Amino acid sequence: MKTDRYPILDPSKKYSEVTPYSVGVGLLMTVIFSAAAAYLGLKVGQVFEAAIPIAIIAVGLTGALKKKDSLAQNVIIQSIGACSGVVVAGAIFTLPAIYILGLDVSFWHMFFSSLLGGCLGILFLIPFRKYFVKEMDGKYPFPEATATTKVLVSGEGGGKGAKTLLVSGLIGGIYDFAVSTFGAWAETLSTTVMHWGQVVADKAKVVLKLNTGAAVLGLGYIVGLKYAFIICLGSLLVWLVIIPGMNLLWGGSVLDFMGTGISTTVSQMSADEIFRTYARHIGIGGIATAGVIGIIKSFGVIKSAVGLAVGEFSKKGTACGEAVRTDRDIEMKKLVLGIVVALLAIFAFFAFGGVVANVWQAVTGLLIVGVIAFLFTTVAANAIAIVGSNPVSGMTIMTLIITALVLVAVGLKGNAGMVAAMVIGGVVCTALSMAGGFITDLKIGYWVGTTPAKQETWKFIGTLVAAATVGGVMMVLNKTYGFTGEGSLVAPQANAMAAVIQPMMNGGSAPWLLYGIGALIAIALTVFKVPALAFCLGMFIPIDLNLPLLLGGAISWFVSTRSKDEELNGARQEKGTLIASGFIAGGALMGVVSAILKFAGVDWFLEGWNASGMAEAIAILPLAAITVYVTLASMKVKK
Repeated sequence: MKTDRYPILDPSKKYSEVTPYSVGVGLLMTVIFSAAAAYLGLKVGQVFEAAIPIAIIAVGLTGALKKKDSLAQNVIIQSIGACSGVVVAGAIFTLPAIYILGLDVSFWHMFFSSLLGGCLGILFLIPFRKYFVKEMDGKYPFPEATATTKVLVSGEGGGKGAKTLLVSGLIGGIYDFAVSTFGAWAETLSTTVMHWGQVVADKAKVVLKLNTGAAVLGLGYIVGLKYAFIICLGSLLVWLVIIPGMNLLWGGSVLDFMGTGISTTVSQMSADEIFRTYARHIGIGGIATAGVIGIIKSFGVIKSAVGLAVGEFSKKGTACGEAVRTDRDIEMKKLVLGIVVALLAIFAFFAFGGVVANVWQAVTGLLIVGVIAFLFTTVAANAIAIVGSNPVSGMTIMTLIITALVLVAVGLKGNAGMVAAMVIGGVVCTALSMAGGFITDLKIGYWVGTTPAKQETWKFIGTLVAAATVGGVMMVLNKTYGFTGEGSLVAPQANAMAAVIQPMMNGGSAPWLLYGIGALIAIALTVFKVPALAFCLGMFIPIDLNLPLLLGGAISWFVSTRSKDEELNGARQEKGTLIASGFIAGGALMGVVSAILKFAGVDWFLEGWNASGMAEAIAILPLAAITVYVTLASMKVKK
């Protein structure tokens, strides 16, 4: 982030930060975006970061209300509201797996898993704030923090981006509402819509699919061409090489790597079944290995940050209140007490909340949560600081493998073991998701010049509200759509978690051979300097959700490279980011509305038309229309 001077707000002066207005709007944003992010994440497996849309809305509101000196308040609104995306990611990547496995999970399990994990993530990250935010300033790009800070700072001049966000939000919302509520056109384009495509899919197991949603296209734009391309390369390796290759080499064989009683030969399975049963596990092995590599690479970060924290704790006569305002964290002694209380609360939740069978198993679960969440906190923060993407799902899969092995060793297996593993995994996943997301908020505050201790304190309140919201929304979505069967929500990460844990808890074994292949791929990618995590994520997320990312990334590349004037290119890309954010927010919010309508028994879906070949054939037209809209609207920007 380059400004003429930062922090922008004078550290020696006091500003209105925490006010009834900033807290109230921040909590409202938390509720709205928690619901939207939960729906989108369960539907397509990607949780959008809410920081930019919330920042734009905050700027628009303060402009409309003609509030003066609102910059610090807008940072608090954004920081509280951003709890939505990170808490949602922690919850939906793990807890729906309990439903997928046909087991019961209560609202309180979901609520406390998200709340306690989120609080632990905040507490574990705070000692690392000075290292990542201050000591390493200028060495990490912080892409999302940079974009959000630009929005907040430019908003002091009127918040013109709010109009763009509103218009694109309406377009994206109406577009996705037409698909999810009416079935006006097919949600997915597939090569099987043509006769030759169906023949190739049946015989060679080769099929390509493309989701037509506006929200997914927007996600691709923000991810950018580089990482969208790498993700798609992983997907194409699976769908064009591994799946057809398995059919070619072992088509007549029955492969049961997990001891679950599979009796179908590979050739009798569809490409989707081969993906779910075998190929996806290769991606899981790659993700877990990429996480381990990340920890090894981050050892120096852990050592340096812990050294800073210990030094701060051992200082005498330097109380929190005596530090410069922009450098005040929650006092270290209070922080240590908070970590102890959080760990005791997690132990009580495990022991007395119906998660495990006895106290020793609760102690085991607590050790897993404490050790893994602390170690992976730096990996999450490092990833966000460099590329703006948190590899939380891969780290959580590794956590589940460790959890399953340990719980089986202490006598907890079967259905009870699966529920326990998923809830424990949910706590870790939310902690890591929160740690990664919160470092962005603290970096924004560092550049703007707000008080870190105030951001840190009110982050706990946002986490509480987000945890309650996501628990309720998940129960509604489960009753409306479900997570298994025809027409269910995809929930790819939760399905991957369920696929990992079920065989290990029912006397079978994990598909270690497939995990090993994935591990070798991740190691090879690391050797050749290819981002292993992004590639392996592409290997286990369905291809129809990856190809639109490539389309969105291509649009982002196109609009940002047409001019020789770099400033103009940057302005065009920023306009496209606003439009993409609108698509994401509008599409996701209307998806929640559609779910509520179905939950209320209102069914306007045109089943006959949507199932016809014509609905899929014409789906290319609306997709082309929004592609052209994003491109032309972005290119119209003048310097």
